[in-house]
Amino acid sequence: MKVEIYTDGSSRGNPGPGGYGTVILYRAPSGTVHRREYAEGFRKTTNNRMEILAAIVGLEQLVRPCQVDLYSDSQYLVHAFSQHWIDGWIKKDWKMSTKKPVKNQDLWKRLLKAMEPHQVEFHWVKGHAGHPENERCDQMAVMAAEGDSLKEDAYYESEILQNK
Repeated sequence: MKVEIYTDGSSRGNPGPGGYGTVILYRAPSGTVHRREYAEGFRKTTNNRMEILAAIVGLEQLVRPCQVDLYSDSQYLVHAFSQHWIDGWIKKDWKMSTKKPVKNQDLWKRLLKAMEPHQVEFHWVKGHAGHPENERCDQMAVMAAEGDSLKEDAYYESEILQNK
Protein backbone atom coordinates (compact mmCIF):
# COMPACT_ATOMS: atom_id res chain seq x y z
CA MET A 1 0.00 0.00 0.00
CA LYS A 2 1.24 3.51 -0.89
CA VAL A 3 0.98 6.18 1.84
CA GLU A 4 1.87 9.86 1.89
CA ILE A 5 2.71 11.53 5.21
CA TYR A 6 3.05 15.31 5.55
CA THR A 7 4.60 16.57 8.79
CA ASP A 8 5.59 19.78 10.48
CA GLY A 9 6.82 20.92 13.87
CA SER A 10 6.86 24.29 15.54
CA SER A 11 8.89 25.44 18.53
CA ARG A 12 6.76 28.60 18.90
CA GLY A 13 9.49 30.37 20.81
CA ASN A 14 11.92 28.08 22.60
CA PRO A 15 11.74 27.34 25.54
CA GLY A 16 8.03 28.02 25.27
CA PRO A 17 5.40 25.65 23.90
CA GLY A 18 5.99 23.59 20.80
CA GLY A 19 3.77 21.30 18.77
CA TYR A 20 3.57 19.03 15.76
CA GLY A 21 1.10 18.35 12.99
CA THR A 22 0.87 15.21 10.88
CA VAL A 23 -1.42 14.36 7.96
CA ILE A 24 -1.58 10.82 6.53
CA LEU A 25 -3.09 10.23 3.08
CA TYR A 26 -3.70 6.77 1.61
CA ARG A 27 -5.87 5.12 -1.01
CA ALA A 28 -8.02 2.23 0.15
CA PRO A 29 -8.43 -0.92 -1.99
CA SER A 30 -11.85 0.46 -3.01
CA GLY A 31 -10.06 3.45 -4.56
CA THR A 32 -11.25 6.06 -2.08
CA VAL A 33 -8.66 8.38 -0.53
CA HIS A 34 -8.54 8.53 3.26
CA ARG A 35 -7.00 11.22 5.44
CA ARG A 36 -6.02 11.16 9.12
CA GLU A 37 -4.76 14.17 11.06
CA TYR A 38 -2.89 14.45 14.34
CA ALA A 39 -1.74 17.49 16.32
CA GLU A 40 -0.32 17.87 19.81
CA GLY A 41 1.52 20.50 21.78
CA PHE A 42 4.47 20.20 24.17
CA ARG A 43 6.34 22.63 26.39
CA LYS A 44 10.06 23.31 26.68
CA THR A 45 11.29 21.53 23.59
CA THR A 46 13.01 22.44 20.33
CA ASN A 47 11.76 22.72 16.78
CA ASN A 48 14.08 19.92 15.63
CA ARG A 49 12.59 17.52 18.20
CA MET A 50 9.07 18.43 17.01
CA GLU A 51 10.02 17.73 13.39
CA ILE A 52 11.34 14.27 14.25
CA LEU A 53 8.36 13.53 16.50
CA ALA A 54 5.92 14.54 13.75
CA ALA A 55 7.47 11.93 11.44
CA ILE A 56 7.44 9.30 14.19
CA VAL A 57 3.76 9.87 14.97
CA GLY A 58 2.81 9.47 11.32
CA LEU A 59 4.76 6.23 10.91
CA GLU A 60 3.56 4.74 14.19
CA GLN A 61 -0.05 5.02 13.05
CA LEU A 62 0.52 2.54 10.21
CA VAL A 63 -0.58 -0.96 11.22
CA ARG A 64 0.89 -2.87 8.25
CA PRO A 65 3.99 -2.49 6.07
CA CYS A 66 3.61 0.29 3.52
CA GLN A 67 5.53 2.18 0.89
CA VAL A 68 5.76 5.66 2.44
CA ASP A 69 6.60 9.05 0.96
CA LEU A 70 7.24 11.37 3.92
CA TYR A 71 7.24 15.11 3.20
CA SER A 72 8.77 17.66 5.59
CA ASP A 73 10.15 21.19 5.41
CA SER A 74 12.84 20.21 7.92
CA GLN A 75 16.29 19.87 6.37
CA TYR A 76 17.46 18.49 9.71
CA LEU A 77 15.04 15.57 9.44
CA VAL A 78 15.22 14.86 5.70
CA HIS A 79 18.99 15.30 5.25
CA ALA A 80 19.65 12.93 8.16
CA PHE A 81 18.42 10.18 5.85
CA SER A 82 19.14 11.46 2.36
CA GLN A 83 22.77 12.20 3.27
CA HIS A 84 23.25 9.08 5.41
CA TRP A 85 23.95 10.91 8.65
CA ILE A 86 22.14 8.18 10.59
CA ASP A 87 24.40 5.46 9.15
CA GLY A 88 27.45 7.42 10.23
CA TRP A 89 26.09 7.95 13.71
CA ILE A 90 25.26 4.28 14.15
CA LYS A 91 28.73 3.24 12.99
CA LYS A 92 30.26 5.72 15.44
CA ASP A 93 28.12 4.42 18.31
CA TRP A 94 25.88 7.52 18.20
CA LYS A 95 28.79 9.93 18.58
CA MET A 96 29.57 12.92 16.38
CA SER A 97 33.08 13.28 14.95
CA THR A 98 33.97 15.36 18.01
CA LYS A 99 33.00 12.40 20.23
CA LYS A 100 30.00 14.31 21.53
CA PRO A 101 26.71 12.37 21.81
CA VAL A 102 24.30 12.86 18.90
CA LYS A 103 21.56 15.35 19.73
CA ASN A 104 18.01 13.96 19.85
CA GLN A 105 19.41 10.43 19.93
CA ASP A 106 16.28 9.17 21.70
CA LEU A 107 14.02 10.36 18.91
CA TRP A 108 16.31 9.20 16.09
CA LYS A 109 16.29 5.68 17.56
CA ARG A 110 12.51 5.77 17.93
CA LEU A 111 12.18 6.96 14.31
CA LEU A 112 14.39 4.11 13.05
CA LYS A 113 12.18 1.65 14.93
CA ALA A 114 9.02 3.20 13.47
CA MET A 115 10.51 2.91 9.96
CA GLU A 116 11.51 -0.77 10.27
CA PRO A 117 8.51 -2.46 8.62
CA HIS A 118 8.13 0.17 5.88
CA GLN A 119 9.89 1.41 2.77
CA VAL A 120 10.27 5.10 3.59
CA GLU A 121 11.47 7.82 1.25
CA PHE A 122 12.02 11.30 2.72
CA HIS A 123 11.28 14.43 0.70
CA TRP A 124 12.32 17.95 1.65
CA VAL A 125 9.60 20.45 0.73
CA LYS A 126 11.17 23.90 0.67
CA GLY A 127 8.64 26.44 1.87
CA HIS A 128 5.76 24.03 1.22
CA ALA A 129 5.93 24.90 -2.48
CA GLY A 130 3.42 22.81 -4.41
CA HIS A 131 2.34 20.81 -1.37
CA PRO A 132 -0.87 22.30 0.12
CA GLU A 133 -1.17 19.33 2.49
CA ASN A 134 2.18 20.22 4.00
CA GLU A 135 0.96 23.79 4.46
CA ARG A 136 -2.00 22.31 6.33
CA CYS A 137 0.48 20.52 8.60
CA ASP A 138 2.15 23.83 9.31
CA GLN A 139 -1.21 25.24 10.41
CA MET A 140 -1.80 22.16 12.58
CA ALA A 141 1.61 22.54 14.21
CA VAL A 142 0.82 26.14 15.10
CA MET A 143 -2.62 25.16 16.43
CA ALA A 144 -1.05 22.43 18.55
CA ALA A 145 1.58 24.80 19.89
CA GLU A 146 -0.85 27.58 20.73
CA GLY A 147 -3.81 25.48 21.82
CA ASP A 148 -5.26 25.34 25.33
CA SER A 149 -4.63 21.61 25.67
CA LEU A 150 -0.83 21.77 25.78
CA LYS A 151 0.89 19.21 27.95
CA GLU A 152 2.22 20.74 31.12
CA ASP A 153 5.29 18.50 31.21
CA ALA A 154 8.25 18.65 28.86
CA TYR A 155 8.91 15.83 26.44
CA TYR A 156 11.67 13.90 28.17
CA GLU A 157 13.82 11.12 26.76
CA SER A 158 12.91 8.80 29.64
CA GLU A 159 9.28 8.83 28.49
CA ILE A 160 10.06 7.00 25.25
CA LEU A 161 13.11 4.87 26.02
CA GLN A 162 12.13 1.51 27.50
CA ASN A 163 15.63 0.18 28.15
CA LYS A 164 18.33 2.70 28.98
